Amino acid sequence: MEYKTTIGLEIHVELKTKSKMFCSCKNDPDEKRPNYNICPVCTAQPGTLPIINKEAVRKTIKTGLALNCNIPEISKFDRKNYFYPDLPKGYQISQYDKPFCKGGYLEIDGKKVRITRVHLEEDTGRLIHEKGSSLVDFNRAGIPLMEMVTEPDLVSAKQTRKFAQELKLILRYLGVSDADMEKAQMRVEVNISLSKDKKMGTKVEIKNLNSFKIVEQAIDYEIKRQTELLNKGEKIIQETRGWDEKKGITVSQREKEEAHDYRYLPEPDLPTIHLDKKFIQGIQGEIPELPWAKRIRLAYEYNLDKNPIEIFILNKDLGEYFEKVMSELSNWLKQAHYQKLVNLAVNYITTDFWSLFGKASITELEDRITPENFAELITLIYKGEISSKIAKQVLKEMFETKADPSHIIEEKGLTQLTDTGEIEDIIKQIISKNPKAVEDYKKGKQNALQFLAGQVMAATRGRAKPDSVQDLLKKLL
Repeated sequence: MEYKTTIGLEIHVELKTKSKMFCSCKNDPDEKRPNYNICPVCTAQPGTLPIINKEAVRKTIKTGLALNCNIPEISKFDRKNYFYPDLPKGYQISQYDKPFCKGGYLEIDGKKVRITRVHLEEDTGRLIHEKGSSLVDFNRAGIPLMEMVTEPDLVSAKQTRKFAQELKLILRYLGVSDADMEKAQMRVEVNISLSKDKKMGTKVEIKNLNSFKIVEQAIDYEIKRQTELLNKGEKIIQETRGWDEKKGITVSQREKEEAHDYRYLPEPDLPTIHLDKKFIQGIQGEIPELPWAKRIRLAYEYNLDKNPIEIFILNKDLGEYFEKVMSELSNWLKQAHYQKLVNLAVNYITTDFWSLFGKASITELEDRITPENFAELITLIYKGEISSKIAKQVLKEMFETKADPSHIIEEKGLTQLTDTGEIEDIIKQIISKNPKAVEDYKKGKQNALQFLAGQVMAATRGRAKPDSVQDLLKKLL
């Protein structure tokens, strides 16, 4: 039987701030020394008082504005009461009925997925299980943790994965978090239910999914599991489940808590927060061009296909380098050859230039191969002054020496070979040295022609035009 799938998300994101949420301890979840970045506040010693991290508040509001949320004038913090060894206070400072951001949306493939809320809280510590014991590391306790909750608008594993991937991009563009899932900087929790009609079924939560691939796998498995149970006439239990990566299944952890189980109450040690319009407008002005807007602009401005656009969206620095190159090429941007220059630049940036990323960061690359020098290389290729093979060689030399392409070409003697007589002499030598290939060509084997052309190109060190070599070869053969 077919069932309607309904999916909602709770996504936790560690914010990039210098200090923790309510104390001055360093925000460094990667610290290897256990319990190093801790103090009486984040370990909940008696008599200590929390102080709100203003930058964490700004970053949360910035995210909410980017997700089309409303920012209420008044917000407050609450105590979420539960006991667990990694929670030193015995409660978590979070937000309940007055969060910083409400009622936004994120569009995925033309569908608006509604955002219920974006609120701010503190992270917990970390449990380390070894040799039959459990140890607690409080380095992570108190780190600013932003939580985003969606409405149940998602309907498939693939759509959910796209949503999470787009959110990660937005967080990185905003600079609020690196959202590295492998480092637990972004953690996805899925609420999923199946039903026969518009009425929602029993909700099951899958906790702490730490990669986009696992998000998709866990949802697909849970849809299959619940479908099989419903087809047998069995009931779905409202519970929290985890993902067993080795077995590729979800496993039951505990019955799902409701909000009243946490006994929320206003945090008495923190004041109510009043956000004026000027403060919010200042944050709004810091929001950069977001991925969705950049996709539209790149397609319109440069007439790019979907693949290079996504490369430039996913690799923001690479996209910015491309636009700097196009700015340098502005003197060439006449309608007759505009698109050819764009295509050449895209081709070389997304292949040969990108391959150098393994050797240097984008900052180092831009220092070694300036956009101005790269633009010059593109014009030399376009004008036919160097071949593609020579261009690759010159690009590598530019990276190693920081020299401009014209200087390298002149110094290395890499200018295009245009003397037809000289090329013909080289071709005659190649023909005389390869009688079998000549015979094969005359028998109709086209591969032989490609072999001979390759020999000529090698003899000229790539300085001859491939088309000219092919034409002259056919003529002399």
